[in-house]
Amino acid sequence: MTDSLHTDLLALAQDAARRAGELLRDGRPADLAVAATKSSPIDVVTEMDIAAEKLITDLISAHRPDDGFLGEEGAATEGTSGIRWVIDPLDGTVNYLYGLPTWSVSIAAEQDGETVAGVVAAPMRGETYHAVRGGGAWATGAWDGERRLACRPAPPLDQALVSTGFNYVAEVRAHQAEVAARLIPRLRDIRRGGSAAVDLCDVACGRLDGYYERGLNAWDVAAGDLVAREAGALTGGRPGERPSRDLTVAGTPGVFEPLQRLLEDFGAWHD
Repeated sequence: MTDSLHTDLLALAQDAARRAGELLRDGRPADLAVAATKSSPIDVVTEMDIAAEKLITDLISAHRPDDGFLGEEGAATEGTSGIRWVIDPLDGTVNYLYGLPTWSVSIAAEQDGETVAGVVAAPMRGETYHAVRGGGAWATGAWDGERRLACRPAPPLDQALVSTGFNYVAEVRAHQAEVAARLIPRLRDIRRGGSAAVDLCDVACGRLDGYYERGLNAWDVAAGDLVAREAGALTGGRPGERPSRDLTVAGTPGVFEPLQRLLEDFGAWHD
């Protein structure tokens, strides 16, 4: 039985994600430009990232004025309720800038530091993924109603399809490429989608057997990590650790641990 508060938080996150997704999908200007850069000149922010985060925080604040926020584009308040919203208003900004479809809105609610509800909306797919802690993972899309998500049965690692991402700092990206080159011969193949939140949900949906990436922030993974875990996937960071900027790993049981061990052996977390 899920907590009614968590269900209410999920409903608010779903409404905010839907509205932000519609804004991003329908309001994208033809002359969309870069508004700022983050870690490097190719790690960009657009005017739409900023507008989407404002929409989300304004909507949630109107319903829950005492909650805190942690958002990629600057929202950072402590709050007094014990609830904090962790928001990536546009995960996959470079895809969005170029008109590629793999981008998402990611909203998670934390209670006392633990994620209890999460939504990832992927408007160009026409799909939204959501979960409440202890309530399973679900999606809506082209099919009728909600579909319960479950990760794939685990294949041998050499038959696993795994996704990853690359950092926008050139030196880090070069090291990630070296790790990927060592990993590819041991897997079925590697994919690079461009949205960590969507990759985690694809593990939940059974579209990927695993996913890993270095350099992610809390807002990149909070909602997708919950969806993946509620679909039966295992998630973590370096062995024995939670997902962190050093490393985030997700996978079906049977793929997660051998993938995590290889990444540790290859120094995937290393500067």
